[in-house]
Amino acid sequence: MFTDTHFHLRNLNELGIDVPSLFSELYDADFSFLMDIGTRCDDLENRISVAKSALQKLAEQGCSEKADAIFKVLYFSAGIWPDVDAIKDRSEQMKILRQFVENCSEKEKLVAIGECGLDHHWNVNGNDHRDESEFDSDLFTQEAEFFEMQLEFARELKKPVVIHSRDAFDGTLSCIKNVGYHNGEIHCFSYGKKEAEAFLDLGWYIALGGAVTYTKKSRMDEMKELIRYIPLDRLLMETDSPYLAPVPFRGKTNTPRLIDNTYKFICDVLEMDFDKFTIQMDKNAKNLFLQVETCAIL
Repeated sequence: MFTDTHFHLRNLNELGIDVPSLFSELYDADFSFLMDIGTRCDDLENRISVAKSALQKLAEQGCSEKADAIFKVLYFSAGIWPDVDAIKDRSEQMKILRQFVENCSEKEKLVAIGECGLDHHWNVNGNDHRDESEFDSDLFTQEAEFFEMQLEFARELKKPVVIHSRDAFDGTLSCIKNVGYHNGEIHCFSYGKKEAEAFLDLGWYIALGGAVTYTKKSRMDEMKELIRYIPLDRLLMETDSPYLAPVPFRGKTNTPRLIDNTYKFICDVLEMDFDKFTIQMDKNAKNLFLQVETCAIL
């Protein structure tokens, strides 16, 4: 049994991944919770359409049982990643996001707002094209305002938030304290034990992905200390696929199917029974995003 609380199906599809075959593999691997994550104000219906089209193709291949089972455990978020153009156009972006959420064709499948947050990792040649020269004090202020607008929207809807926070711990903590809505996860957690404590004390979950498997040797002890520090009932598993493939697939296109490598890595660190760990991760995902109490065997 596996859960992946953060992947990008549209990006996988655009990269040429055979999504019907992927869904078939996820069924065979016994995935119990999957969440496709939004990054743009207007991408929700397109992402739902990509998923439904792939599931229909899977059914047409004689695998309707698999298609039905995957749809049952597949959920979506809706949110806006903080790129420069979106930040500058934040009021209009929020209007569009609200319209798509209100008109969602699968309302019961929309279980979270995000990903949204702050990103101060400067790499103009990276996937996110973050250019420090574009950010002055005004844009930093606008970025924080944009993040808080989405936190407020989540509170209005009473849905958990998927937070993107990279090289921006102080700002992220300040924004969530300003709004005072503490319901959700810090996705792809990239800070240390002290920062984890600050988020955990406010009630947030911590999500870990494939990056933990290739932490630099000089920092591996710190990573293992962090993994052991996070309360087991506040930990979530994710891939952020198609990015951040775990060892031994680092540098390749990531998919939810590869999450077992991250599960095994964390289980080894915790010296915990694998089956018990997977049951707990299932419980955590459903408790946060579906508000469903499930039975964990610990």
